[in-house]
Amino acid sequence: MRQSTTRTSTGPTTPISPPADAVRHRWWILAAIGIAQLMVVLDATVVNIALPSAQHDLGFSDGNRQWIVTAYSLPFGSLLLLGGRLADLFGRRAVFLIGVAGFAAASALAGAASGFGLLVTGRALQGLFAALLAPATLSLLNTTFTDARERAKAFGAYGAIAVSGGGIGLLLGGLLTEHLSWRWTLYVNLGFAALALAGGVAFLRRGAPADRPRLDLPGTVVVSAGLFGLVYGFSNAESHSWSSPLTWGFLTAGTVLLISFARRQTRTAHPLLPPRVLLDRDRGASFLAIGLSGAGMFGVFLFLTYYLQGGLRFSPVQTGLAFLPMIGGLMVSAQFSTGVLVPRLGPKAVVPLGMGLTAISMVWLTGLGLASDYATTVLPPLLLSGIGLGLVMPPAMAMATDRIDPDDAGVASAAVNTMQQIGGSIGTALLNTLAADAAADYLAEHRPGPVTAARAQLHSYEVAYWWSAGIFVAGVMLTAALYRKGRTGKDADTPVAVPV
Repeated sequence: MRQSTTRTSTGPTTPISPPADAVRHRWWILAAIGIAQLMVVLDATVVNIALPSAQHDLGFSDGNRQWIVTAYSLPFGSLLLLGGRLADLFGRRAVFLIGVAGFAAASALAGAASGFGLLVTGRALQGLFAALLAPATLSLLNTTFTDARERAKAFGAYGAIAVSGGGIGLLLGGLLTEHLSWRWTLYVNLGFAALALAGGVAFLRRGAPADRPRLDLPGTVVVSAGLFGLVYGFSNAESHSWSSPLTWGFLTAGTVLLISFARRQTRTAHPLLPPRVLLDRDRGASFLAIGLSGAGMFGVFLFLTYYLQGGLRFSPVQTGLAFLPMIGGLMVSAQFSTGVLVPRLGPKAVVPLGMGLTAISMVWLTGLGLASDYATTVLPPLLLSGIGLGLVMPPAMAMATDRIDPDDAGVASAAVNTMQQIGGSIGTALLNTLAADAAADYLAEHRPGPVTAARAQLHSYEVAYWWSAGIFVAGVMLTAALYRKGRTGKDADTPVAVPV
């Protein structure tokens, strides 16, 4: 039976111990949810490499190409909070298994698509099931690992997967497209899903919460519509312009709806996203760190990919391999930050340091030239950015769900994913627009020619890196101001959650 906590005005007071089976299988649970999270994260980039091949095969236009990406991000970003609350309502195991199975089926549908419409439908269904799966994985991690040292290791591994998945997707997409077919960038999810499904069935504990929180249906509709407006508005800014009604109209509507949702959450008896989840200083700082990193690190993956393929003439596979040192540095840094630095120094010292190192790496990348080489000019800042992000994202994810009530674990985990998704959408739109404007201005001011066009592209990347550095500098200041001083630790009133 699921044990409960005794609530007071300041939170639960009775600690809960995890069941013996969860303790015994906790590392297998980590493996299963890690595979599932990797599947969700890499799908945001693995298909991008395959887009030209898919377009040639299915015959859709350049204007429709963006919908292969947008069809995934819209339901994913819009429905994350609902997915998190459903995990709290019906049990994280059930939602996790449904999410994995549904994502696999949607991937098979998209991979077998005979036309543009079926491919978009499959991608949209992938996004829908990802919105169920992503918060379930993080809340399962949060409720499974209750020992401080083991929790640090688990979040280090999970955070490394969450951040490096984009780079892994680039490599995997290049390999599959080059040696098999673009369809295998979708079919590959069937293998990941089979492993995650087997692990979930074998090791996750059955059952649903005994006292289910009620679903705030009006709030769910309002926040889903608001998040849809933001994601769709930023997607339109990338393909249209900021002055387009499809951009500012949806952004305005989304903002108004989210403000309305926030007001409702303070007044309703059963809020979808309880204010207590967001109002803790450390947790609020962590949400900001995740959102800003999602926006800022976009410059690494997108523009550096352009530079490696366009400037250094790397193949898709070579481009993916070029990101491996960054991923390696990130994984080592993630374990060191969550297992050693944060327990000893606290997040106030570690997260701003990571933000600062990543900002330096962005400034370093502004020095790339037409004659630069990978080993001396690309690899060093790439390694530094991996180390910096490893000091930011895993600790922030752990702090964002630390000391959370078990009944709120799903929606708090969804808030983490939502911040990362919205941050990525803002970064995509903002940096793409700034880069395009910089390239256009450069071409207008210089004599036309092949070298001028190449220098214009390089100038656009430089501008994007400067802005990305500015985002991380803002992260340094905000996280340094908001995080509490001292080491992290559990107090007497902190619940130890039970996996469900």
